[in-house]
Amino acid sequence: MAFSRVFSEPPSKSIFKTFAVMFLSLLASLYFIHYLADRCGTCIPTEKRQTGPVEGLYAPEIKDVVSLRRKSLLHKWTSTRPLVMRRDNLISRLEEVDEELPELEGYKRTVLNSLDADWEAGGSYVTGQLSSLGEGSKKLPQAIIIGVKKGGTRALLEFLRVHPDIRAVGAEPHFFDRNYDNGLDWYRDLMPKTLEGQITMEKTPSYFVTREAPARIYAMSRDTKLIVVVRDPVTRAISDYTQTLSKKPDIPTFESLTFKNRTTGLIDTSWSAIQIGIYAKHLDNWLQYFPMEQILFVSGERLITDPAGELGRVQDFLGLKRIITDKHFYFNQTKGFPCLKKAEGSSKPHCLGKTKGRTHPNIDPEVVQRLRDFYRPFNMKFYQMTGRTFGWDD
Repeated sequence: MAFSRVFSEPPSKSIFKTFAVMFLSLLASLYFIHYLADRCGTCIPTEKRQTGPVEGLYAPEIKDVVSLRRKSLLHKWTSTRPLVMRRDNLISRLEEVDEELPELEGYKRTVLNSLDADWEAGGSYVTGQLSSLGEGSKKLPQAIIIGVKKGGTRALLEFLRVHPDIRAVGAEPHFFDRNYDNGLDWYRDLMPKTLEGQITMEKTPSYFVTREAPARIYAMSRDTKLIVVVRDPVTRAISDYTQTLSKKPDIPTFESLTFKNRTTGLIDTSWSAIQIGIYAKHLDNWLQYFPMEQILFVSGERLITDPAGELGRVQDFLGLKRIITDKHFYFNQTKGFPCLKKAEGSSKPHCLGKTKGRTHPNIDPEVVQRLRDFYRPFNMKFYQMTGRTFGWDD
């Protein structure tokens, strides 16, 4: 009887009902699996790392606890700005804390070390970056960008990071001028991991004008290669003043700070903005420890007009293959300096942050000319010492 009831309906209706039940069961199963996956995704820390340039430093989809902690830490520094920001903007702003709030350097370093850790672990537009599996080892730097402030050191470092055989720490360690008592082990621990054949680098522009720095670097390694980015000392001084003015709008005018006595025209060489530009004087100190062939001078002006050419000289100096070429750059008319084009794994071009390329205030032309006259003999000596004419007095 039961058998007959099963087939009491036409075969077509029975098949249709069976198919409908199976289809609804499949839909229910898929919904249940999707629901479980969604629940697991909110409970288990997961991470989606960017493979291109870190346009948003901490992308919203990153859910791991460490990144959340870093977000909170960075928010303290940027409470008046959006949390998601360009990596280089943050580095530039935090580097300027050195002059305003030196007592916060330890806290600043915590933020910057976290920044570098996320930069490395998250992947980069830079080819040849290490993976997050921890390959390589930390080494003391074989090359250091030692100066000068407002000369273009940040641009040079960011451009060099494109090279697969260069690994550089993003934050300025200030080891040889401020943190020397912490010891070489502390310094080494700040460096990124490198593989065999890769060069470890750092940049701290204040080294060039620090009297103790040459002896200290020599004591670490007499083979260290030194790079100095130099710029027209008059333009550099105005740029230095512009940076300070952006943070302290109530400071005296550039003209009043330039002279000890405006009437006599005596230049105040104790003002750091003026003193840094006497390159020949500072170079004398370095030549007591390092031969000239171990120091490379990069033109800050040519770094803007011909970045590939200057980067070619740097790569030769470091003994590396010329990988960074014209194809890596384009000139940003708005910013007024070159930017990196899209590279492997990137989605957008990479330019320096908003703190770079500030508009300079109008300075009395007579004051500018007096400064040019002041620097001219020092520039001539510097040209002779380096064997290169930079064209600042043309």
